[in-house]
Amino acid sequence: MTAFRVGLSADFTRADGKPTFPSYDLSPLAADGAELVPLAKAAVLSAEQVAGFDAIVLLGERMVAHSFPTDGRLALIARMGVGYDTIDTDACTAHDVALTITPDAVRRPMASAQVCFILALTHKLVAKDRIARTGTLGWPARIDNHGMGLVGRTIGSVGVGNIGAEMFKLLKAFDVRMIAHDPYADAAKLAELGIEPVSLEAVFEQSDVVTFNCPLNAETKAIGSAKMIARMKPTAYLVNTSRGPVVDQKALYDALVTGRIAGAAIDVFDPEPPAADEPILRLDSVLTAPHSLGWTDQMFATMGDVNRSAIADVKAGRAPSNVVNRAVLDHPGFKAKLTGR
Repeated sequence: MTAFRVGLSADFTRADGKPTFPSYDLSPLAADGAELVPLAKAAVLSAEQVAGFDAIVLLGERMVAHSFPTDGRLALIARMGVGYDTIDTDACTAHDVALTITPDAVRRPMASAQVCFILALTHKLVAKDRIARTGTLGWPARIDNHGMGLVGRTIGSVGVGNIGAEMFKLLKAFDVRMIAHDPYADAAKLAELGIEPVSLEAVFEQSDVVTFNCPLNAETKAIGSAKMIARMKPTAYLVNTSRGPVVDQKALYDALVTGRIAGAAIDVFDPEPPAADEPILRLDSVLTAPHSLGWTDQMFATMGDVNRSAIADVKAGRAPSNVVNRAVLDHPGFKAKLTGR
């Protein structure tokens, strides 16, 4: 019988050969007879690279229409994280390939990352850190850096998925007003969480902190437009840990340099990585992270558990959980791949 082969993202291994994510563990699959094979480094995977695998685990690589091999073997793409804008989902379905994500792994770490950014901005943490390092001469500047208290303030979100809901759960302890715009959110769930559904315009106009918890797609690209950012309070902050292109980065920069808004915190950029001379990186009113603020040992350990479970299901001939393109589950071609294991 042919061994069940799993291709592993090249991002798993550092240049020195050490594991990039030590807590991410797929070794039980190998113990169960699966063959784990590192993929060659590539921004966009080719059909030749993917041929001969039953499943692949990806982080940063892209899968486009011509990335799918014709051998009919690939059944699963296990994506690390919840964003899947790097994967052509229509092509997955057309080639009878299930695409899974890891919502349970990122929910709390990314929600915590958002709260981290919100607290750092409103308490002016970076400015105060710099002042503290200046000694006697710089110390008096602390009187010009009072923070913004959160009690009674409004935190708004564009989108309320798993991460957004978790963020609001954490923010309840700060006695804030919570509002959100999400045309696809369940009204009962929002009510249960104490989130007030409002228009997109209201999120930008009323929030003291605007956050983004939406996927990147045609509907959400540049949803944080110049027009919307112009609606924000001059004392308000913008936090983006979603995807860079959901915010017009140039419009955000212009709003910051003109003092139209008070500050921003961004873990994501357009493009990624940003150029070293990207103007927004030079602003003291901006906190940044390299699309990794939520990366923790616990996040990657849980990602390993979720991906391992999805791969084990396919290996055993079962449909996995957390499938994005659920229509594929009814495809005869996909079912044949499962029964043929």
